Amino acid sequence: MATDAPPPEAGAAPGPVQPSTEAFVAEQQSAEFGELRRAHRSFAFPLTVAFIAWYLLYVLLSSYAGGFMGTKVIGNINVAFVFGLAQFLTTFLIAWFYSRHAAAKLDPKAEAIKSRMEADA
Repeated sequence: MATDAPPPEAGAAPGPVQPSTEAFVAEQQSAEFGELRRAHRSFAFPLTVAFIAWYLLYVLLSSYAGGFMGTKVIGNINVAFVFGLAQFLTTFLIAWFYSRHAAAKLDPKAEAIKSRMEADA
């Protein structure tokens, strides 16, 4: 594929300078990185377990409680349909909660770590 961009100048660095492997390992072992990892895990793991349990409940009820899932709620809408729609709703709610959590708690910490790593490189 041809481009209109000129070739890089001789002796020019191909991109931004990367921190050394030792710097990455040292950062990974820092308290600030541990705090970032804890903040992510304390949010993501419980919600993941809760959603999987909710999904498995839906599947098990669909498989073994056909009478209950076939119960009419309003008109032709039954419990299974309501639970199915609730699966979509909870998926979107979890994504929304996570984006708020990440913006408030994870992104500032990650940006501080990134800025420090780039400044030290």
